[in-house]
Amino acid sequence: MKIRTRFFYTIVLLCAFSLLQAQEIKLTKLTCEYAETPMGIDISRPRLGWQSISEGKNKTQSAYEIMASDRQGMIEKGRGTIWSTGKVQSDNSICIIFNGAALKSFTKYYWKVRVYDEKGKPSAWSSSWFETAMLAPADWQARWITDGKRIPERDEDFYKDDPMPVFRKQILVKKAIRSARLYIAGAGYFEAYLNGEKIGTDQLAPAWTNFDKRVLYRTYDITNQLRRGENTGALLLGNGWYNPLPLRFWGRYNLRDVLATGRPTVKAEYRITYTDGSTETVITDASWKWTSGPVVRNNVYLGETFDNNRGMTGASLPDVGNNAIVVTGPKGRLEADLQPPIRVKRVAKPIAVRAVGNGKYVADMGENFAGVAQIHVKAPKGSRITLRYGEDINKDGTVNGMTAVAGQIKHGNGGPGAPEIAFQEDHFIAAGSGIESWHPRFTFHVFRYVEITGWPGVPTTADIEGLQMNADVPVAGQFICSNPLLNKIQDNVLRTFKSNLFSVQSDCAGREKFGYGGDLFCTLESFSYNFGMHNFYRKSLQDFADDQRPLGGITETAPFVGLYDKGPGDQSGPLGWQLGYPYLIKKLYEFYGDKEVIERYYPSLTRQIRFLIDSAKDNLYYHDISDHESLDEKPEALTASLFYYHHMQLIKEFAGLLDKKEDAARYAALEEKIKAAIVKKFYKGNGVFDNNTESAQLFSLWYALPDEKEKRLTTQQLINAFSKKNNHVSTGIFSTKMLFDVLRNMDKNELAYTIANQQDFPGWGYMVEKGATTIWETWKYSDNTYSQNHPMFGSVTEWFYRSLLGINSTAPGFKAFRIQPQPVRSLQFAKGYYETPYGKIGSNWQWKNNLFTLTVTVPVNTTAVIWMPSDDAGILVNGKRGKDNPGTSRHYKKYTVGSGSYTFSSSLHK
Repeated sequence: MKIRTRFFYTIVLLCAFSLLQAQEIKLTKLTCEYAETPMGIDISRPRLGWQSISEGKNKTQSAYEIMASDRQGMIEKGRGTIWSTGKVQSDNSICIIFNGAALKSFTKYYWKVRVYDEKGKPSAWSSSWFETAMLAPADWQARWITDGKRIPERDEDFYKDDPMPVFRKQILVKKAIRSARLYIAGAGYFEAYLNGEKIGTDQLAPAWTNFDKRVLYRTYDITNQLRRGENTGALLLGNGWYNPLPLRFWGRYNLRDVLATGRPTVKAEYRITYTDGSTETVITDASWKWTSGPVVRNNVYLGETFDNNRGMTGASLPDVGNNAIVVTGPKGRLEADLQPPIRVKRVAKPIAVRAVGNGKYVADMGENFAGVAQIHVKAPKGSRITLRYGEDINKDGTVNGMTAVAGQIKHGNGGPGAPEIAFQEDHFIAAGSGIESWHPRFTFHVFRYVEITGWPGVPTTADIEGLQMNADVPVAGQFICSNPLLNKIQDNVLRTFKSNLFSVQSDCAGREKFGYGGDLFCTLESFSYNFGMHNFYRKSLQDFADDQRPLGGITETAPFVGLYDKGPGDQSGPLGWQLGYPYLIKKLYEFYGDKEVIERYYPSLTRQIRFLIDSAKDNLYYHDISDHESLDEKPEALTASLFYYHHMQLIKEFAGLLDKKEDAARYAALEEKIKAAIVKKFYKGNGVFDNNTESAQLFSLWYALPDEKEKRLTTQQLINAFSKKNNHVSTGIFSTKMLFDVLRNMDKNELAYTIANQQDFPGWGYMVEKGATTIWETWKYSDNTYSQNHPMFGSVTEWFYRSLLGINSTAPGFKAFRIQPQPVRSLQFAKGYYETPYGKIGSNWQWKNNLFTLTVTVPVNTTAVIWMPSDDAGILVNGKRGKDNPGTSRHYKKYTVGSGSYTFSSSLHK
C-alpha cells in the first residue's frame, strides 16, 4: 500500500513538474536584422530579436538580458566580453539595437538572451550568432576585373555571339583551415566555383540595383570546399541587368539609355583563417586569367545559348588564358546583400510531352511558374535543341509565347538586330558525349509550356524538368476554407507571387520584369501575410530611394527603367506609383515593427512631398495611370488627387511618430485643404463621387471622403454599382485592393464573398474555369498581349486573412492585434495562421447547425481583442461562460486575452 501511495504521489509530482515546465517561457527564432544566423552583415549596430513560446496563458516578457562575445567559449561560460546588458526592464523583443563594443569586420559574434516572465522568473538562455563582413569600404582589397572586350558601337552587334568570360586562379592553402569565406560582388550575374563545385545554392546573383548607386555583395562559407594544397577558383559572368540588349520596349524604350551599363565585372575576396589564428586573403586582380566559356549568348529576356562543344566552364582547370583587366567598376557603393537569395525551390516534372508536328514537341508542366527548363539529352555532336517558353498553347498545340514577349516586341519594332518577335528561348548545342544535362544559368522565364525543337528522337517526361525559381522568402501564413474555389484562388495567388519574387517584386516575370510602385502598393500587404517580406522589402525601399529624382519625385519603377507615364515631371512616376514608396515604409513599420525605416527615409520623403506640393494645381492633380485595367472608365483626376491626399496623410503620420510637431501640424493643415478640394471638385451629391463607377465609389469610401451623413448614401451607390454588374468586379489594380477593405469595414462580407466566388466573367473564378494556374493581368482572357502571371489582382488574398480569418494588427509588429472573423453562410469553416515577429497567430472557425466555434492562438508577449460573431449573449470561452468587454456591438462580443489558445462558441444562425 505504501509503495502504491508513493508511486501515486510521484506521478502527481511529475505531472505537476511537466505542467510547470510547459508553462515556462522558451525562446526560439533568434534573429539579427530579421534573419536567423546571418553571415556577412555590414551594419555596425545590428538589431536583435526573438520569439517566446509557452503553453501557459497570459505569458509576457517583463525584462530581458543579452550577452555577446567574439569567443564562443566566453558565452558558454556566461561572460559577455563585448556586451552584457544586465537585466533590462522591457517587454520589447524585436529591434533591440546592439549597443556593445564596436564590432569588427570579418568576425563571428556569439550572443545569447534570456527573458523574465510576468512574475520575474527567468527563462533558460538561448544562443545564436551573426557574422560581419566589410564594415567599412576600406576593408575591401579586391579589384574589379573584366574581360576587356569592347562594348559594340552598333545596336545589331549586341545580338552576335559573345561567349561569357570564365576567370580562374590557383589558390594555395598552406595550413589547416579553421574557416574560409568568399565575399563577392558583381555587375552582371556571377557564379563562383571551387575545384569544379559550385559555391552556394543561389541563382542569378547579384540582385538587380542601380549599379551607379549601389552594388550588393554576398558572403559564402567555403570552409568545406577548400582543401589543403592547390585549389582552383573560377568565376563565371553573365550579362544580367548590367549589359542588357538594346531592345526597344514597346518600340521606343531602350534599357541601355537608362540603366548603368558596362561589360560584366566581378570583385571577390577569398579570406582564409587558419587554425593557428593567421589569415590569408586571395583577391581578384590582374593575376587572374580568363577564357571564353560555353555560354555564347545570354540575356534576361531573350534567353541563353549554351555550346557544350566549348567545354564546360573549366572551373577545375589551372589558370590559363588571358590576363584579367582591372577596371574601376560600377560607381555604386558596396553593400552586403541581406535580401533572401533566389533559389530553385521546386523541380517540376511535365504532366505530358506531346508531338505537335514538324519535329516539334511540347512539354506541359501542369502549371505556370517562373524559372527555366532543364534537359537530359543524348544527341549527336553539334545538334541544336531549342526551347521556346510560353504561358499558353495555340489551337494546333504549339506553344503560344505571345503573352510573355519581351516589351511587346512583336512586329519588328525592337530596334536594329532585335528578333522580329522577342520570344523567350534557350538553345543548347550538344557535344555528343553521352547523356548531357543542362539548364540555363543567366536568365529566367515565365511559362507553363516548353516547345522543343531539334530533339533527336522523341523526348519523354523523364527528359525535361521545370526548375521553379524565386527569392527564398520564408512562408509566413496559410489559409484554407471549405470552398474549393477559394482554395484554388489562393493557390494561384501564391504561385503568382512566387513567380514575381526575384530581386524585385515584378509586375510580370516575362514581358517586363520591372518593380512597379503601383503594383507594390496594391499587393504588399497580401505578400506580407503570406511570406516573410521584411528583408526583401528593405531592399526594394532602398531601390526607390536610390532612384529618387533630382527634384524629389519618386520613379514609376525601381530600379528606374525610363518609364514615367503621366507623372508630374522630372521623369517621376504617376502619383499612384509614387505612393508605393511611403506606403511601403508604413507597412514595414506595421507588419514588422521597423521604425528605423521611418527615421532613415523621412528626409527623402520630405523632398518628395515638397515636389508634389509644388506640382499640384489648387491642391488637386488631374493626370495619372489611375485604376489600371478597370473595365469601366477610369476616374483619373479623382484617383490622382486622392493619391496626393494619401501622400500627405502618410507624411503627417510619420512626422507624428518622429515627434516632429511642427511638421505634423503643417502637413495636417495641407491634408484638410486637399480633402476639401477633392470633395468640392468630385462630389456630385446623393452619395455619388465622380463617374459613379465601382472604382470611384470605392476610392471615395477607402479614403473616407463622405461624412457620416453622406457615407450611407455613398455606400448604397457602391452597392448599386455592383448590383448593375450582377455583383461582379469591374475594378482595376487599386480599387480591387480597396474593395475588400471597404466591405470589411462596413461588415458586408456576404457581398465580398459573392463577388470573390463568381465563376463567370469577370472574376477570379472565371480565370480558374479557364484553366488558369496563376492570376492574370486582366479580367479578360488574353492569348496575345497581357500577362497570365501578374500579381496585382492577387490582392484578394488579403481578404482571406483580414476578413475570413479576421487577423488584423492594432500595434506595430502585431504586438497587439484583433481577431474578427467575418463568416459567410456558404462557408462551413476557415482556418489558417499568420506568423508575426512575436510568433504565430492562429484563427480557426467552424459554423455548423447554427453553432459558431472559433479557436484562436495568441503568441507570448502579445495581446488580442477577439471579436466573436454571435447573436446570443451566452458565449462560452474554453467551455465556461465568458465576460465580454464594454463596447460590444450587436453582432460581435469582444474579449481581451493574453497569450495562449482559446476556444469560443456561441449561437449564430445562418
